[in-house]
Amino acid sequence: MYNDKQFMKQLFILILSLFSITVYAQNSSIIPTIGKAIIAHPGNKPMHKDSVTESDTSKENKEPRYYYLSVNTNVFVNTRGGFSKRFSPAIEFGRTYGIFDIGVATGFANMSSTDTTHYLEFRPTINIFSKGRFAEALCLGGGYVFGAKQGLMTEICNSINFNISENVAVAVTQGYIFFDGTNDNPSTQYMGFAFTYNFLKSHSVNKQRKKKALVNDN
Repeated sequence: MYNDKQFMKQLFILILSLFSITVYAQNSSIIPTIGKAIIAHPGNKPMHKDSVTESDTSKENKEPRYYYLSVNTNVFVNTRGGFSKRFSPAIEFGRTYGIFDIGVATGFANMSSTDTTHYLEFRPTINIFSKGRFAEALCLGGGYVFGAKQGLMTEICNSINFNISENVAVAVTQGYIFFDGTNDNPSTQYMGFAFTYNFLKSHSVNKQRKKKALVNDN
């Protein structure tokens, strides 16, 4: 009987010892993990990660998709007259699908108060070449000049773009505008500058994709 009690006592001590070792081992693996988490997240505040997925994020491919706003300051180089006859400001709002932009622009063919120059234009644009922060784009536009007897206008242009950051870009532009129904000056050439702001959310998948596209091939 004594041997049985001795055996049961030893078995109980052994089980208790194994249980203690198991608990200690588990705690030892958890404590460093907690320590790393505290160090990585001081003040128990979670760090921001580029993992915010917008509802418009493309799941089929890795292209960034976002809205943009451009301010264009063009000057016609083959038009007679002073600055008011040559200066052609415009703004464009649209959406980027990777290398393809779809935008709507509105502006003035010149700033002269005697002309009907306000127009609205549909402008699709495609990036035909890109290298790091630089890109070359081609646009084909079609629009209407309000109040004109024959107000149809078409445009072809190209630009050299430099992305200052994921959100901001500048460009040098050059192009031609053709006015339907104008006999003395059916087309006009312009050169100018463009400033573009991309509406990318902070810590978003689209911004991460945009950043990756800019640093690619550098």
